[in-house]
Amino acid sequence: MILPGRRTADRRGPDILPAGGATPHGVGPAPESVEDAPLVSRRSVTLVVAGALLAVLILVAVVVPLPYAIERPGPTVNTLSEVDGKPLITVDGAPTYPTSGELRLTTVSVSGGPGYPVTAADVVAGWLSSDEVVLPREALFPAGSTRQSVDEQAGAQMTSSQTNATVAALEELGHKVPMVLTVQEAAKGSGAQGILLAGDVITSIQPAGGPRTDVQTFSDLAHVLAATAPGTTVAVGIRRDGQARTVDVPTMALPVDRSTADGAAPHEGSILGVVLKPDVQLPIDVHFDIDKIGGPSAGTMFALGIIDVLTPGEMTGGKDIAGTGTMNLAGEVGAIGGIQQKLVAARRDGAEWFLAPRANCGEVRGHVPDGLHVVSVATLAEAHKAVEEIGAGDGASLPTCAG
Repeated sequence: MILPGRRTADRRGPDILPAGGATPHGVGPAPESVEDAPLVSRRSVTLVVAGALLAVLILVAVVVPLPYAIERPGPTVNTLSEVDGKPLITVDGAPTYPTSGELRLTTVSVSGGPGYPVTAADVVAGWLSSDEVVLPREALFPAGSTRQSVDEQAGAQMTSSQTNATVAALEELGHKVPMVLTVQEAAKGSGAQGILLAGDVITSIQPAGGPRTDVQTFSDLAHVLAATAPGTTVAVGIRRDGQARTVDVPTMALPVDRSTADGAAPHEGSILGVVLKPDVQLPIDVHFDIDKIGGPSAGTMFALGIIDVLTPGEMTGGKDIAGTGTMNLAGEVGAIGGIQQKLVAARRDGAEWFLAPRANCGEVRGHVPDGLHVVSVATLAEAHKAVEEIGAGDGASLPTCAG
């Protein structure tokens, strides 16, 4: 064993040689000096130790997982395209029309979640990349989540997104989409807590001093609440255990989202403060052939794809349009995560136009790739109009996220 700073004994004799150049057996040539002996130097030992430490650090960087998640630009998918020779969007029960151009949904690739750990090397690379963002894992994945639970949630969100997109698109085209709205739960601290119970079916709504509206679609309910100030008592008709009754519920303000934090005017209207489970009765069957993508953010582009398929002509005018945004049953475009990575992905794949939720505009400013024109939208109606104007060559006048 060689220790730093210590000489080793030469097998030919003792560590220290006699003085005067004499050998133990008589006078003769002086042996090589201690300085010239083939001994291990301090520098060599230092290099060996440093190399070993570097190897350990490299091993740690490559192997040991860290509690971070990394968002990167993901693939984009044209909702008007075909998958294995079959349209991504197929419709039964209504005539469809050929179209061209592209309506691309955009995605974010995320690593660092359960089952997909990242290492120090990944994190450093993410910090150095202008197209990636490194976040604490808890910012994207709840504590205790598993790979299975994450995949199941993403799949459920995608299914809900497709249903919402279908309802919103059909209503945008003038179809009536009846549904049964059942209360799943009331939010804690809301005026509905203890008044509206799980299992209640909402049948009507009447603001104080206003007319009564039968609730046959989510839009019926949403339109009334959009014109009702927070704190207003509304008479909600329900069916509970098969019996019709009416209960009084004070409405509450919509949650503050990123649009209000960004300085934009807050949303008007109010909400009941309940989670609703819709049982939708679609007049037209719409199917989506897409897999390995989850989450709710494709809703807007799904809805636009459905509209294009169900209307004559080429809505896009042959243009390459990308976008993102959640879609609810009332046709409202909601904020999403990873908007900056989606902008990069859209431009990378050739898009020249991008539809962004208005609530995300604060994150869009200053991060638009060269050659990409961003249009801000808050509803499906606005997004539909924007695509038509882009297709007609009149996109320059559309609202943007500049400001």
